[in-house]
Amino acid sequence: MTPRASLRAIKILHTAVWAFFAGCILLVPVYAWWGDLRAAAVLIGVVSVEVAIILVNRWCCPLTSVAARYTEDRKDNFDIYLQLWLARYNKELFGTLFLLGVLYTLARWRGWVQLRCGPGCG
Repeated sequence: MTPRASLRAIKILHTAVWAFFAGCILLVPVYAWWGDLRAAAVLIGVVSVEVAIILVNRWCCPLTSVAARYTEDRKDNFDIYLQLWLARYNKELFGTLFLLGVLYTLARWRGWVQLRCGPGCG
């Protein structure tokens, strides 16, 4: 496999992994809102494993190090098929969304947030 093909394969894999975890993060508050706190907790656990891996790897995805072997490019999106701005602020954006989702799930679990049924529902 050529370096270019290897980098392309890594970028595809990295993008798929990113999409999976981004989806998990976005679904945490959705499941909490629906009242399925077990599903929200499972997603929180899955994402927490990813966060632990990134922390152990010095705040970097392990696939970034693998991709770096095949290119001298070091733009924020050299290792993934994301827009440059999204790759640059990915951790801040999705970290904030994850934290808010966890806090919302905790609030639903503790009963601090109740959903009110509007007119005509029931």
